Amino acid sequence: MISHPSATRNTTVYLQDACLLHRYIRSRDTSGVVERPQRVRAVKVGLAAALARLEGATARQLGHENASRSEPGRLSGNAVVEAKAGASSLLSASEPDDLASALGRLNLAKDDTSAIAPGIRVPGVNIVKSTATVDILDHAAVKYIHGDIEGDVYLENIKEWARTSKEKIVETGREIPEGYPPLDLYLCPESVDAMQGAIGAVCEAVDDVLSGSTGDPRSDHAFVAVRPPGHHCGEDTPAGFCFVNNVAIGAAHAHLKHGINRIVILDIDLHHGNGTQSIVWQINEESYRQALESEQAPGTSQNAGPRIYYGSLHDVLSFPCEDGKPELVQAASVSIHGSHGQHIENIHLQAYESDQHFWGTLYSSKYRRLLSKAEEFLNNTGGPGDDVIYFISCGFDACEHEYESMSRHGRKVPTSFYHRFTREICASAERYARGRVISVLEGGYSDRALESGAMAHLCGLVDPSAGAIDEDWWSVDNLVKLEKATKPRKGGRQSISTFASEPWLSRASEILAFMEPTSSSSSKKAWMHPSSSSRSLRDRKKPDSSVSSTTSPAASPRGKSAAKKAPKASRPLSDKESSPTTGSAPDQSWSSSSSVSEGDVKQEVKVEDGAPSKKLPKVILRVRPPADAP
Repeated sequence: MISHPSATRNTTVYLQDACLLHRYIRSRDTSGVVERPQRVRAVKVGLAAALARLEGATARQLGHENASRSEPGRLSGNAVVEAKAGASSLLSASEPDDLASALGRLNLAKDDTSAIAPGIRVPGVNIVKSTATVDILDHAAVKYIHGDIEGDVYLENIKEWARTSKEKIVETGREIPEGYPPLDLYLCPESVDAMQGAIGAVCEAVDDVLSGSTGDPRSDHAFVAVRPPGHHCGEDTPAGFCFVNNVAIGAAHAHLKHGINRIVILDIDLHHGNGTQSIVWQINEESYRQALESEQAPGTSQNAGPRIYYGSLHDVLSFPCEDGKPELVQAASVSIHGSHGQHIENIHLQAYESDQHFWGTLYSSKYRRLLSKAEEFLNNTGGPGDDVIYFISCGFDACEHEYESMSRHGRKVPTSFYHRFTREICASAERYARGRVISVLEGGYSDRALESGAMAHLCGLVDPSAGAIDEDWWSVDNLVKLEKATKPRKGGRQSISTFASEPWLSRASEILAFMEPTSSSSSKKAWMHPSSSSRSLRDRKKPDSSVSSTTSPAASPRGKSAAKKAPKASRPLSDKESSPTTGSAPDQSWSSSSSVSEGDVKQEVKVEDGAPSKKLPKVILRVRPPADAP
């Protein structure tokens, strides 16, 4: 029987505004660009809603406890309450709103070295707006994952591609070298800053969680909301929106700086993390070789390499396996435990017919195997210990609310999966890793998938007490209310009185306001390659009356002919790290069967190699023929 995580565990959310510096600058037409860091705002909406709901649950719990006992100066969790007016009014309050107000006046113990959100009224929960960054050419963990014995060629290439991106776009129409899908991979001069900031936030979370080895940790559970994602990037091959592998770098940092030798990585993105699996395979192979050499020559001493378990729950019909290439499908189907030093489990998502079918059949008998195999790995390598940490590659694109065009094969999970499975991961980490769990954002593209998934996931990380979470919090009706309350408005936020009947909505808006980027990071405008004018003059000759105006290219961008020419925006199908033991050159185009449609996509426009994309004309100036024309 799974025991649930202790209510005293600290949870920290890490945000990084620098991620917004990664932009698509080839043209102003982003209709075919699936991944944009701005989508992190939807994650923040979900996190804010989770915190607002948890505050209400905490207040109700305190009210219940107050009815059975009166003990001033105490609060469940890691909050420290000063026994004075604020605490007294808290314990004497009878209404949830009064309790919430009193909670806001409490003095919570926390480290003052980072920018932590003020007034979060959930014991043991913090929001950190990270400013941490690294130099990818001078960081041990980055070089461990993406470096090379003969030099950091790949890392130097990324910097060079970003540095020269403007010039390359002007000259050739694209900044990404030939052979890489131009809509799946893009760069601007500030992209490296975004990647370095994302890595910095992940490493900061690792340091905070593992600080418990020398004292009380600032955090036990962490969620790092950064983009671009990372799990498709191999050692030296960018793919699927990913240029550096954030989770693999975090694992390497935990090993190199904190002596963590056993690492569990659980990947719950819709797509197989082929880059992470390839990196894990290489690391395990090297560690296994070192172990064999030590056995054959007992007198020699060398530092033991890390041993990593990688488990992925994904749709094998989607990228990178969508075209059925044998090496990619095989890699996404590997199940090997111990042999050749490898510890890898891949489980394929299946369509579910009802909640009962999902939880009673698929989850209980298939999907939970991902976690049981992780525990088997730990038991076979020494059991629980201080050298263990759990990572979650947390994509939300398998969510039931993801775009149909992204999840075309119906392999989804209900939103509550992100709550329940997260709780089980935390419970497992409690037994094997002193409760240490670090979750890093991967995929997820529709706002509703990101909002609901992030909301449920954070509740699973915090989970103050059994039964405190109501899964109705992320029902469609409540998500619609949340989206309305947090919709960006030019005139500012709605009046709090608008949500007087449901205070959690106004509270979510308040927390979201803190999470939003600072003016300095959000107001900076990136260089944009000037696209051709969208204005054009019609031929001065009168059109043939037999030709309908509705058949003109400008009037029918969604017609069949246009649709056939438009590229399908999806993840790329080539990745050098596609197989555990072999690689393939990244010179193949993305799947011809892929497409993505979303609320803000107006049209799909083909991006020709060597030329910037151009929008179809939207404004047409009609010019009458001269008065003396025949």
